Amino acid sequence: MRSIAFDSIVRTTADLCIQAAYELPEDISAAVRKALQTESSPRARLILQQLLENAAVAAHERIPICQDTGLTVVFAEAGSEVRIAAPPEKGSATLMDAIQEGAALACKEGLLRASVAAEPLNKRLNTNTNTPAFVHLSIVPGERLRLSVLLKGGGCENKSRFEMFNPTESPQTVCRWIVQTVQDAGPNACPPFVVGVGLGGDFEWCCLLSKKALLRPVGSTHPDPFYASLEETLLKDIHALGLGPQGLGGDTTALAVHIETAPCHIASLPAAVNIDCHAHRHKTAVL
Repeated sequence: MRSIAFDSIVRTTADLCIQAAYELPEDISAAVRKALQTESSPRARLILQQLLENAAVAAHERIPICQDTGLTVVFAEAGSEVRIAAPPEKGSATLMDAIQEGAALACKEGLLRASVAAEPLNKRLNTNTNTPAFVHLSIVPGERLRLSVLLKGGGCENKSRFEMFNPTESPQTVCRWIVQTVQDAGPNACPPFVVGVGLGGDFEWCCLLSKKALLRPVGSTHPDPFYASLEETLLKDIHALGLGPQGLGGDTTALAVHIETAPCHIASLPAAVNIDCHAHRHKTAVL
């Protein structure tokens, strides 16, 4: 077994959150620069340039790219040969405890906005720590711990959609629904988007797939040629909506469409869309 110090996980989680809030990911900045070369609308090109300028100021001044620093979503892949070494004062503290402590530390050190309501329907009191983080844990072979952080703003997260189609529906019908979901998101989700699509699984797994799809590097394609072709077609159809950057018109409505799939029941065809905004704040580290 390989031991990883509890405090190391806390520090890494905090650093990932702060870096994601302050620094536009390289795959996103590259995609925006590429869009500048093909965008035909002068206004849209100006907005794309402003997005890059905003990101440069945020990185230089060490301030958030956006005032909504989002819910902290963490995908943790823990090797089966890993154990968490907590200090005596932490007792039997777990990996989950370390991630939560790191997310709270990021809110304090990074001056990230506290955006979490303790419960959804009654008083909605703020937890004041931007926690709890929402953690998706999987056990994998090996002795490494991989932490991937997404900071998910409310504007884009609110436009997520799920649909349970009949298994007889055509790919064209499902794709029309995906494009309509993006159109309905409109300017409220801050385009140009990264669009995560989950297909298959069951009710909850499908939605998780759509969020996990956002972790793929922008510009990558699905390994299955059928789904790679769907990604390409969907991106073209989304561009054809003409929403453009910030919903003010143009050719660049999305930077990428990523599809993730899973087996499903023979009577089911679940589909989910999870949209991320132009900042698409994500960072990964391996311990």
